[in-house]
Amino acid sequence: MVTIGVAVAIPEPWGSELQDYRTAIGDTTATQIPTHITLVPPTEVDAEAVPDVEQHLAQAAAVVDPFVVRLRGTGTFRPVSPVVFVAVAEGIAGCEQLAGAVRRGPLDIELSFPYHPHVTVAHELDDPVLDEVFEDLARFECRFDVDAFHLYVHDHQHGWQPTREFPLAESPDGQE
Repeated sequence: MVTIGVAVAIPEPWGSELQDYRTAIGDTTATQIPTHITLVPPTEVDAEAVPDVEQHLAQAAAVVDPFVVRLRGTGTFRPVSPVVFVAVAEGIAGCEQLAGAVRRGPLDIELSFPYHPHVTVAHELDDPVLDEVFEDLARFECRFDVDAFHLYVHDHQHGWQPTREFPLAESPDGQE
């Protein structure tokens, strides 16, 4: 068995900026988790099924058009879960469409909570630290095009590693 995840990578310079911030506030998991918007949460699959998963993801990518994401401000899942995140302010529908397309077939999994696209910036830290993160990043904002997503495989020593990129569909004029 291998543990996989599917996500939209946050591009540079914002991916490193948020990951470095997360590390600086003491979130020890940050160094092993690239900054991302989850499409499929960590899921165990048979290692022999990975080629089928990759084929499914390529098919899903082919039917979803590129879209724009704007991250702005912070939110939290407290008290349900000790998480502070940067909010997806634009591109929610695109994330939902993409997540719906990839969470079918071999990745048809039941989620513990309704899908809510976001970028985790603090997880399982003390409340005062979560409060600080919520305030520190309240004015964070960036905008980027989503034209691909990644399959990640968890490595116990190195954390989450992107193993394959899946480009989204091309627009009718041939531009991505």
